[in-house]
Amino acid sequence: MFDLVPMAGALGAEVRGLDLSVPLNGDQTQALREALNQHQVIFLRDQDIGPAAQRDLALTFGPLQSHPAYDTIPDFPEITILESTPDKPTKIEAWHSDMTFREHPPMGTVLRAVITPPKGGDTMWASMTAAYDALSAPMQDFLQGLTAVHDFAWGFKESLAEPGGRERLAAAVAANPPVVHPVVRTHPETGSKLLFVNSLFTTHIQELSRQESEQVLTFLYEHIRTPEFTVRFTWSPNSIAIWDNRSTQHKPVNDYFPAHRRMERITIDGDRPF
Repeated sequence: MFDLVPMAGALGAEVRGLDLSVPLNGDQTQALREALNQHQVIFLRDQDIGPAAQRDLALTFGPLQSHPAYDTIPDFPEITILESTPDKPTKIEAWHSDMTFREHPPMGTVLRAVITPPKGGDTMWASMTAAYDALSAPMQDFLQGLTAVHDFAWGFKESLAEPGGRERLAAAVAANPPVVHPVVRTHPETGSKLLFVNSLFTTHIQELSRQESEQVLTFLYEHIRTPEFTVRFTWSPNSIAIWDNRSTQHKPVNDYFPAHRRMERITIDGDRPF
């Protein structure tokens, strides 16, 4: 059917022998989902497909979401454009999970590389199950039952501060008020416990004082970056990454400026974290 080549100890595998230009059959779809549950992020290279095939691939995992702040491809409103140019470099630097500012954050993401820089521009992922499992039992017990606020406006505060930014994003801010998620959530398919706070969208832990919340979140954000929890992928045109947004965080490595980089992303609808 296809081969899986693990890439790191905690997460990540490359899929070989699968052609995404051909519609997937039921067995292939099920095997991909199992691979995603096991490895949390999977990679495919040399997949010369267009937006329709990328959308169809994402649909095999479930209904799709759209993003309120990014440009999209004509006729494909579910495909957002993530582009960095010399005139408009990317602002995203932080480790994060996609769109946790929603009551139902995405279960997964399908990202396709369209234009890649001649060097640099990798992406890193970290396993939130590995991060949780590495905590001491007393720390795990302490975090259980805590809840944290996730806020679109917090994640896009730099864009909102730009001239005209508040007006441009007013509808998105209004449509995405702050939401509350557990600090430790359960993966609905594997039953694993995992950390579910991130420095891009999480503002504070509700049950703690401001100072306590800042200290705990600072510790967790540093903890999740432990190299043993991570995998790093070097992009080339027509590469695809599919990741479980529930059990991972990711971060672009912005070492390629001022080169041009363009990625096209689809997010797959998820459930309410518990």
